Parts: sequence; structure tokens; C-alpha cells
Amino acid sequence: MANQRLIIGFHAINARLWQNPSSIIELYVLEGKHDARMRDVLDKAAAENIRVIFADAARLDNLSKHARHQGVVGFIDASKNHVDLDDVLDNLNEPPLLLILDGITDPHNLGACLRVADAMGVHAVIAPKDKSAGLNATVSKVACGAAETVPYITVTNLARTIRNLKERGIWILGTDMDGATDLYHFDAPEAIAWIMGAEGNGMRRLTRDLCDMLISIPMFGTVESMNVSVCAGMVLSETRRQRTLK
Repeated sequence: MANQRLIIGFHAINARLWQNPSSIIELYVLEGKHDARMRDVLDKAAAENIRVIFADAARLDNLSKHARHQGVVGFIDASKNHVDLDDVLDNLNEPPLLLILDGITDPHNLGACLRVADAMGVHAVIAPKDKSAGLNATVSKVACGAAETVPYITVTNLARTIRNLKERGIWILGTDMDGATDLYHFDAPEAIAWIMGAEGNGMRRLTRDLCDMLISIPMFGTVESMNVSVCAGMVLSETRRQRTLK
């Protein structure tokens, strides 16, 4: 199957079982493993009529390319993941909170960003199709289930998508050490899309030019930069904090 994708570990498998069980093609589980977590997986799989194959550790290691699978591996139909950005925005019951990842190619960083996005109630994560990490087993593993719950939308033209968001009244905010104001002294607009650029290079010039505001993150120690998922967590948390006070 062309759209078949591997997911590994209990977090990713359970999220898929409860959020979108029809997308699971089959599960491989470690024979002889009968702890409570495995029983829950097997019970839910049986209830959803999902094919389960018992396998030894060597086969699971081979299927997962020796990633830490915890005794459970699954194959899903990734085509059932597709979510349209307009559908997301048209069905919200609160102002949009979006995360745009510009040039994040490391799957560990993408997985961590998805996990943060889920924790902060981000409605969708947007990324360009080119020069971006795609959803894979590593991303799902690091995301601890968030890759199965947060819409991850790839677009062919990020600049055009940003312009469309602006037309919807969504403010485009970027982070920059030379921003006009800092994270603790800005008044968050009602509808926001935060842009996170790649570590090292940051946002591309065109993406930066499309930002309505550039916000700096105050640094009080000796390090000059932070991991992109840490930065995303900080700006999203501050946005949520301000929303709770309004």
C-alpha cells in the first residue's frame, strides 16, 4: 500500500486505536507479553476487528528498524490522516491558535513540537511539503500520541497559505532576537499563527517578511539559543496564559 506508514510504541498505538482505529491495517505484538498495557491494546484491537499478529522480538526489531517499540508495532493507512486547513478553521469554537514550522527537518524536533502543540491546544500544525520532516515512526514515537491527535497539514506554498490566514484575520507572529517587543510585554491578538524557523537558519526571508509582528524571547542565562520545541512551548504557553486572563 503506497500510503502505509509505521507507528511504534504504546502512546502512538493507543492514540491511533482510540482516535482513528479504522486507519490501522494491522498490529504486531510481542508474543508472551501480557501486562496491563498490552491487554488494553489487544482488547481494543479485538473490539475494532483489527488484525493482530504475534511476533518474536527479532521480527519486531526488524519491522521497527531497531527503534524502541515496547513490544508493539503497527501499520496504518496514512491517507486517512488527511485534514484540510479550511475544515479545521471552519469548525472551531474559539479563536484559531496555529503553529507553522518553517524548515523543520529533524523528526525528533517535529515530534517534540507536535507534543507541545497538543499540550497547548493548538488547532493545527502547518509545514511546507518541501524541506520539512514528514510524519514517520520516529515522529510518532517522540510525539507520544500527539501525531495522531493534532492535525499536521503540509502545504505546497507556505507563503500563499500565510496570506490566506491573514485574510481570515489571523495574526502571523514570528520569533526573533531583535523583535520589536518581547514575549512578556506583548498583548497577544485574538487569532494567532506562530511561526517557528529551523534551528541555525531560522525563518526564511519571505516567511519573516510576512510576519505581522516579531517577538523576542528573553534570555537570562549564557546560552544563545534554544531547541525549536522549547521555543514553541514558551510562546504557545504565554498565548494560552493571556487567553485565560481575558
